[in-house]
Amino acid sequence: MLKRILCLTLFALLSAACAAAPAQAPQADTNAATDAGPAVVRIGWAGSPDTLNPGTAVLSEAYTLFELVYDSMYQLQLDGSYTLELADSVDVSDDGLVYTYHIRDGVMFHDGEPLTAQDIAFSYNLYKNQEGFPFLPVYTEFFDTIEAPDDSTVVITLTDAIPNIESQLIFLYVLPEHIWGSLEGQANVEFENTEMIGSGPFKLLEYKQNEFARLGAVKDHFLQGPKVDEVIFQTFENQDALVQALRTGQVDMITEMPNTAAPSLKNAENIQLVSGPPAAPSVTDIILDQVKPENCPPDDGKCTGHPALLDRNVRLALAHATDKQNIIDVVLLGLGSPGLTLIPDSLGVFYNSDLADYAFDIDMANQILDDAGYADTDGDGVREMPDGTNPLIFRMNWPSDSTNAPRMAELLAATWAQIGVKAELQALDPDALTSICCPAFDFDVILWGWGSDPDPNFLLSVMLTDEIPTGNSETGYGNPDYDALYKQQAVELDKDKRIEMVHEMQKIVFDDVVYIIPFYAQSVQAFRTDRFTGWQTDKGKIALEDPSSLLVIEPAK
Repeated sequence: MLKRILCLTLFALLSAACAAAPAQAPQADTNAATDAGPAVVRIGWAGSPDTLNPGTAVLSEAYTLFELVYDSMYQLQLDGSYTLELADSVDVSDDGLVYTYHIRDGVMFHDGEPLTAQDIAFSYNLYKNQEGFPFLPVYTEFFDTIEAPDDSTVVITLTDAIPNIESQLIFLYVLPEHIWGSLEGQANVEFENTEMIGSGPFKLLEYKQNEFARLGAVKDHFLQGPKVDEVIFQTFENQDALVQALRTGQVDMITEMPNTAAPSLKNAENIQLVSGPPAAPSVTDIILDQVKPENCPPDDGKCTGHPALLDRNVRLALAHATDKQNIIDVVLLGLGSPGLTLIPDSLGVFYNSDLADYAFDIDMANQILDDAGYADTDGDGVREMPDGTNPLIFRMNWPSDSTNAPRMAELLAATWAQIGVKAELQALDPDALTSICCPAFDFDVILWGWGSDPDPNFLLSVMLTDEIPTGNSETGYGNPDYDALYKQQAVELDKDKRIEMVHEMQKIVFDDVVYIIPFYAQSVQAFRTDRFTGWQTDKGKIALEDPSSLLVIEPAK
């Protein structure tokens, strides 16, 4: 699924930019593995989950933990293929409307209760019906009924045959009905889920938000138990401290780093640096608040965005004043490619590579604003609206745990200033940023991002008019032609026809300058070679925090 990560992950600028000292995880198990103690893997990262509730989680760090603690109907492999997880087989009706899953025997929750088909049906119905869950209900849009006729059978009946049932189920984590079933309505949204009882290969042992998450191995997991005993994710709010912790052996792996640290780590003793496409295709976006007054959410919307951003001419000028290649060279040290749309290039055939990007051209950008009537009437270097009011001063925010956004903000402010647009820069805590984003629309410009599903359906849904009041839409954009195409592609079983529709949708939002996409970044991670072996670095994608690595690594000899 798509996770906001900027950031999934995002969907995700995921690294920290503050100067605070690193939070301290439990110190009793500081050694990786010895004959006298357990094998404990320490992973350093710059963020922290916003919540342990799968229904309300937004940040990618939360989904990293969910993937380890919960099971789903399918597993997504690093090569993009799917394998069954909770089920050992599935039958599909001839018309493609009924999926009958045969659930494995002997699956247990971490508290010792059995996981049955009733838990799966309960979880799917909860995600489908619960108001206040921002993302997961989208995956159940075509689910008519979900039933468990017995303990080992789940029957999903669809309203329409769809081409992507696997991607709709991989992030619908199965929850224990004996815990969640006692909650009703808003209580599901407010549930903190601090024990996080799942059935996955790791179980939660201890958690302190913004400090650490400590997971214990479930050695007898029904598919594959980890070879290590514990994994601790430790939050570092200072990027230099995060990198230094890897150097000194305080942590065994780091999920992110400033790219400026890459050259020095590449030659560091007992450290291996790896880079490549992320497991969750990611996209960094420059979000422009363009919600129209008539679409402002009546309950939660503040809709304070600068009115100039409603004008495509202004958005187009900003696009021409964004030097993407320079941002890639300076911020990513070249480890990325210029972006076009919210659908990243790593989604392969679904990515519309035929689009011609807006060239970096300051003169053209200035001409666009001149022709549209935005003039600097008082000579202070900042243009005003065509009626002479409201200078083009935009608030620019980003998550404070981002490594890349601060420098990118400076670069954007410098080039946008050359066209008479002033940016006021401020980092915000990710939770605070979420609260001003959507559906509040209490911002002008946000630098953030997404981690993508292997299927484009979710990312495409972010730009639907219907998603403005749900908080799924970041920009407040609405276009009936786009909405209609979305509904068509969602049920188009002919892959070539669906690809054509997805490409057309990308062209619509690209032409409307809904987003400015500065880059698609590579994943850059590093690990100590003297502590654990078996990290999966040759599978085409890089995600060392994924179960694909954490289930197979073992102490170095």
